[in-house]
Amino acid sequence: MSVYFLTGCAGFIASNVAEMLLEAGHSVYGIDDRNNAYSVLLKDWRLKQLSRFENFHFQEVDITDRIALENFFQEALTRECLAHFDACIHLAARAGVRYSVENPWIYLDTNVTGTLNLLELCRHSGTQKFVAASSSSVYGNSSAEIFHEDQRTDFPCSPYAASKKAAEALIFSYHHLYGIDVSVLRFFTVYGPAGRPDMSILRFIHAIAEEKPITLYGDGTQERDFTYCRDIASGVLASLRPVGYETFNLGGDHTYSVNQLIEIVANILGKKPLIKQYPPHRADVARTHADISNAREKLGWKPCWDFRAGIAETIRWYLENRDWFSAEMKD
Repeated sequence: MSVYFLTGCAGFIASNVAEMLLEAGHSVYGIDDRNNAYSVLLKDWRLKQLSRFENFHFQEVDITDRIALENFFQEALTRECLAHFDACIHLAARAGVRYSVENPWIYLDTNVTGTLNLLELCRHSGTQKFVAASSSSVYGNSSAEIFHEDQRTDFPCSPYAASKKAAEALIFSYHHLYGIDVSVLRFFTVYGPAGRPDMSILRFIHAIAEEKPITLYGDGTQERDFTYCRDIASGVLASLRPVGYETFNLGGDHTYSVNQLIEIVANILGKKPLIKQYPPHRADVARTHADISNAREKLGWKPCWDFRAGIAETIRWYLENRDWFSAEMKD
């Protein structure tokens, strides 16, 4: 079995990835700084689910703290009697398009400097596989009908998107200089149980379930390629194979408007949504839609979850955990 170094393991996507790796019998050394960008209680809930696996090892570490990061990295290798990890799966990030407009510095520190710190550890240890989370946000307000990895990404609409673009460029330089095998994964709007409370789906579920107004930016016709968390996690695992240097879109292969999302949530809950509409946010993009042919052909990956079924599963999780989770939501 393999031994992996995983960043951001208390996060939404990484916790799903960790669980799938651990279920397969692999060992995972996970780090997370448990910052307060959103509910720490939710992050601790995810970590608690992982703690049942004896081959999961967690340390609270900020990837911008180079010394603490290096210490845990080396301690883990020593414990396993290894010179290097089978792969470094780098999913830690400061996420969120809108807040990056208010505090761009922390996005640059975490998403770029933190990535550099990990690349240096991989280079010096001989860890030859690096999987990195990027974002569909790098495509900006593209007019393309469907987003392909080869199209230009020179016009990010937020500091968050710009930081992800910068990290991609930095990662490529380490592939070029040191031969590190790299899979860059551009995630499209991810949802599911225990998801981020600042994302639209759980905000809408919370508002409709508790009969509170939904805050809607724009007219609701903006479209997103929503992707269920377990589909994303299976794509991360598929990307662990050697590819040289490749960028992969991981998306749901279908778009839904925000209005359609609200309607589906309302129908499943059997309640009428209350909507407070505001002008579009300047950092938002009008549409995302992933061309996933590269991941399908080279990784053998495709999404399996039906959107309505994924929403129903997310609602089920919310209702089971509403006593504590609803208190963590910001109206």
